[in-house]
Amino acid sequence: MAFQCPLPPTPVLETPRLVLRPPRMQDVPAIQRDFPDWELVKHLHAGIPWPYPADGAETNMRECLARLERGEACCWTITVKHGDNACIGRIELKPDLANQDMRGFWLARSHWGQGLMTEAADAVTSFAFQELGWPFLYLNNAVDNVRSHRIKEKQGATLIGVKPHAYVCGELMRETWLLTREDWLARRKYASSARPGEGRDPG
Repeated sequence: MAFQCPLPPTPVLETPRLVLRPPRMQDVPAIQRDFPDWELVKHLHAGIPWPYPADGAETNMRECLARLERGEACCWTITVKHGDNACIGRIELKPDLANQDMRGFWLARSHWGQGLMTEAADAVTSFAFQELGWPFLYLNNAVDNVRSHRIKEKQGATLIGVKPHAYVCGELMRETWLLTREDWLARRKYASSARPGEGRDPG
């Protein structure tokens, strides 16, 4: 079961309300402004420094761009379509089978509750399955992260395990999910046949 590496350059992806584009150094000020938010950060992995340093966004961006250059991941800056092209979040795709961690994301709290993260996750998942030809994705989230849990459910993922994991807020139980290409395509087929308005993420 092959996961191609190095990965191709990150393409631009569009959804009804978003444009997902490759990250760039110009995104650093917006990230440094929005990312150091306890409600956003607390359920992310413990490797993120907290309190978030003044150069945290720049350091992370340089590391991200280096990973992209090596073909280790695809990473997108999330922006609002027809907006000012400013970063409101980020989503990453990587073939990390060993840690069962293949997609991660964050979204500025001012944009929560609109279904935007589900929209971005759907676009990246479609790219993984239809463009890269990956057969499955391992996904995970802290049990307490209800919004992230809901996205996995809506995408048709199956919960396959729960175990302790270190997060910024401390040790919590981590849910691990498996989303197969077959289940994803079945979910898309069902969604396309639903009446207008069905399937919209309320969160």
